[in-house]
Amino acid sequence: MRRRCLPRLSVIALMASATLSAHAAEPVTSVPQLDISRYAGQWHEIAHLPMFFQRQCVGDITARYSLDAPGKIGVLNACKTKDGSMDQSRGVARPVEGYPGRLEVRFAPDWLSWVPMVWADYWVIALDPDYQWAMVGEPDREYLWILSREPTMERAQFEQLKAKAETMGYDLKPLIMAAPLR
Repeated sequence: MRRRCLPRLSVIALMASATLSAHAAEPVTSVPQLDISRYAGQWHEIAHLPMFFQRQCVGDITARYSLDAPGKIGVLNACKTKDGSMDQSRGVARPVEGYPGRLEVRFAPDWLSWVPMVWADYWVIALDPDYQWAMVGEPDREYLWILSREPTMERAQFEQLKAKAETMGYDLKPLIMAAPLR
């Protein structure tokens, strides 16, 4: 006589699905308010997830945002390389209409700006009320930067930001420390 296992398998599948849903990460969301004029200026990178375009960086990683024109934000990323020289890349950012904490960034030449693939999501996902630290990510959880106005960050603040990133589903095992904590 053949036993019917389908009902048991269905129950097991439902239980597994409910367990996964209960442990599902919060969605990645941007901050509800972002004053670009306050956000502009120099930021120091404290930590980041590995990125191909940052492979040459070994320290002193900064990002400077400038208000170049209405709706246009200049971006200047810089870092020290292994040979001690400074590497820089210039880009531009634009706000995403209807989402104050979201920008799109591109480092491709102006003549390619019409191509959607050259624009990358840049979501401010956590922000100090006084704009002294920020955490930037994107919905696919591939990019993450922890930034500070100072070249260091308090360890307790850093741990809080890491915990928030983990609740959003970021895998922080490969996180690269770019600056010291205090």
